[in-house]
Amino acid sequence: MHFIVHCLDRPGALDLRLANYDAHKAYLASNPVTMLVSGPLLADDNETMIGSFFLVEAESRQDVERFNKADPFFAADLWAEVRIHPFSKRVDNR
Repeated sequence: MHFIVHCLDRPGALDLRLANYDAHKAYLASNPVTMLVSGPLLADDNETMIGSFFLVEAESRQDVERFNKADPFFAADLWAEVRIHPFSKRVDNR
């Protein structure tokens, strides 16, 4: 099953994000779930990171919740809001 994980950073948390960025990237590289797409959400200036987006494949929502809670960004209390939604992928133009 596919899931979208949409995370918004706490206001003014760019320094916190950057301080934990390498640990976050290392965690994602450990393949805790099947990562289809991931990357930072950007502010309207198209540069400042303000959140995270993941499209993952996992057996269950509980697996995705465990993935999210084990992320160093979660441990650092970076995200003000995390939303997890099942996703029905219908088009793949690769």
